Amino acid sequence: MMVKRMCPSRVRRSVAVGWLGVVVAILIGTGVATAQSQAGTWSVPRTAFGQPDLQGVWDFASITPMERPEEFAGKAFMTAEEAAAYEARRFALVDHDTDVGAESVCPGTGNYNEFWYDRGYGTGARVRRTSLVVDPPNGRIPAYTPTAIARRRAAAAARRGRGPADSHETLGLGTRCILGFNAGPPMLPSAYNNNVQLFQTPDHVVIFNEMVHDPRVIPLDGRAHLPADVRQLSGDSRGWWDGDTLVVETTNFSGRAGVRGSTDRLRLVERFTRVGPDSLVYRFTVDDPTTFTTPWTIEVPMIRTPGPLYEYACHEGNYGMEGILAGTRAEERAAVR
Repeated sequence: MMVKRMCPSRVRRSVAVGWLGVVVAILIGTGVATAQSQAGTWSVPRTAFGQPDLQGVWDFASITPMERPEEFAGKAFMTAEEAAAYEARRFALVDHDTDVGAESVCPGTGNYNEFWYDRGYGTGARVRRTSLVVDPPNGRIPAYTPTAIARRRAAAAARRGRGPADSHETLGLGTRCILGFNAGPPMLPSAYNNNVQLFQTPDHVVIFNEMVHDPRVIPLDGRAHLPADVRQLSGDSRGWWDGDTLVVETTNFSGRAGVRGSTDRLRLVERFTRVGPDSLVYRFTVDDPTTFTTPWTIEVPMIRTPGPLYEYACHEGNYGMEGILAGTRAEERAAVR
């Protein structure tokens, strides 16, 4: 049975998030990510087997730009007024409930209406960061290496030499429903389905993303990574505890997925730290010397959400894939006549 890709509504934030925003603003908006800074008696809860308890469904939607815009050059944080103005401008650009917003994203289609999107409005006002990139300090992703620049130019030339949908293999992994747009690793805020559920056992952690319903089962028992010649789309993850922080190192990427053009040389280190009753900081470092001149780090706040996760019904046989390929075949037939 063919199942059309669906986007469940993410209108989940409850009134409770309003007061949580105050906590997150104090912890993350000031750059402080320690439980102790949350005045009072709160301490990191523990599982029955003694580990810091990170379990639950977490929402990582964020309106904060990945890289620092030029207008905020030299500023790590916005003022409250700047944050409100920035969010208003961003929303006006992509609001699918207006003709201008709909056309700016998917000209001629209208796409979904705004009800289906979870862009993270309100998070910018809480966090007020000018970029998700926290290292380098300028809030920008480092320059590409000469090798990476040549590789990207060759890929662009190859794309120009073929049609946009010559076959299913020329389309991206997200379009083919193989990997989620924001599932990672690493996980990055997207337009919707910015939800992840964490499960723990004494010797494993499961990171279960809503987008394409994809779980990562990560051992904590100190075992070595897979042999270097075994490569996987989402890499090979190994975890351990650094105090109250869960650290996950992922290597053995295939090079077909990653972040910003990274290759199979990517080494990704993710860190999950509980900083409040309903807040968690997700921080990751991208290290790929064949692609970037230096490593770089992103920090994303996560807010507990009531859940549950919903199935994201997306697979290679969906109507979208059939329609894309059929449309291209029709264009080819018309060109021959």
